[in-house]
Amino acid sequence: MEPTNFFTNNTREALKNDPPGEWMPPVPEDCISLSSGYPAHSLVPYDELNEAVNQLIDEEKDLPFQYLGGKRQKAVKEYVRNRLVERGVVLLEKELLITAGAIQGIDLIARTMIDRDTFIVVESPSYMEALEVFRNYTDHFISVPVDREGLQTEELAKTLQDRRDKKLPLPKLVYTIPTFHNPTGTTMSIDRRRHLLELASEYDFLIVEDDAYGELYFDSHETPIKAMDSGSRVLHIGSFSKIVGPGLRIGFVAARGDLIEALSWFKKDLDHPFAESTMGTYLAKTDMKQRLQMLRRVYHQNSRTLLSALEKYMDGIATWHKPKGGYFVWVHVPGVNTSELLNEAMREGVAYVPGKHFFVNEKDGLEYLRLSFSSVSREELITGVEKLSKVMKRNKQ
Repeated sequence: MEPTNFFTNNTREALKNDPPGEWMPPVPEDCISLSSGYPAHSLVPYDELNEAVNQLIDEEKDLPFQYLGGKRQKAVKEYVRNRLVERGVVLLEKELLITAGAIQGIDLIARTMIDRDTFIVVESPSYMEALEVFRNYTDHFISVPVDREGLQTEELAKTLQDRRDKKLPLPKLVYTIPTFHNPTGTTMSIDRRRHLLELASEYDFLIVEDDAYGELYFDSHETPIKAMDSGSRVLHIGSFSKIVGPGLRIGFVAARGDLIEALSWFKKDLDHPFAESTMGTYLAKTDMKQRLQMLRRVYHQNSRTLLSALEKYMDGIATWHKPKGGYFVWVHVPGVNTSELLNEAMREGVAYVPGKHFFVNEKDGLEYLRLSFSSVSREELITGVEKLSKVMKRNKQ
């Protein structure tokens, strides 16, 4: 028996790509992980979540373990709707879908809207796990560069006009991380956000706005593209992974009702009643504004520590962007293939994510790497950059 004979054509094409997670090998225990895009252990509210679980079971007994869950599960959607109103996004209940993390939202959008002849626009660079998802459905990517003001919408406009003039297929979706971009940390300017919406109307595409880091600003909040979306062309994706805990796997998609209905059709009853009920109980007893302020202070100081270490140890051999929020700093090391040096760096005692994994054309990212300031101590940030600089200096051409 040949198992692949039973796969769909789409599955066979998808399996030609690298397996999910190949972008990061296992990190040794004694290695400082500047590669991890998750919160530090001390920032996950495990005591409060433990109390929430006990309270939930005392109050709802078996309900969180049933298919339909209980009242506490519904509190998650209520919190998200209220929080989005504060950020300028007003939704009906039917315009919001709770998902198993942001990545399920991305996958549901891809499943319902992309097939093998669909063209989509992605930023260059872009979130590597989103690229993994999209590659399961299409090979037709249009890459548009990112600079210090985010997606270069003028370049996108030129590309779209050129494709229209040549009667080439136009994209159905534009996937963007406009606020505290992963991996670059950049933020799309308000003018470019408006321009992107104008282009969506002119060329008839949808915008997938990945806002996983939008709450983690250091100084001032950014206006979501969804808040400017008079034409209902934006599917706004959010997550609790960065502000509570990624293991709960709770995210959401906000979009017009008929789009949410289609996503719900394919999601079916793949909810997580217990996790969502736990989150609902936690949210009801937590001052989330205070918690978000605490997270912003911690990550802001962490980013300052990492940037200061880069100035001290890597000035003259690399350049980087100063983020206004989020988790990451994007580093350019001219003349160094960061993918080839990862194993040497881990032997030295530090890990990072090589830049090639964030590009459709991996060659475009060979001289880049992503550093995270979210999950290790400030002392480890400094030591990690010092170790990294030694490796880069030894190998810089």
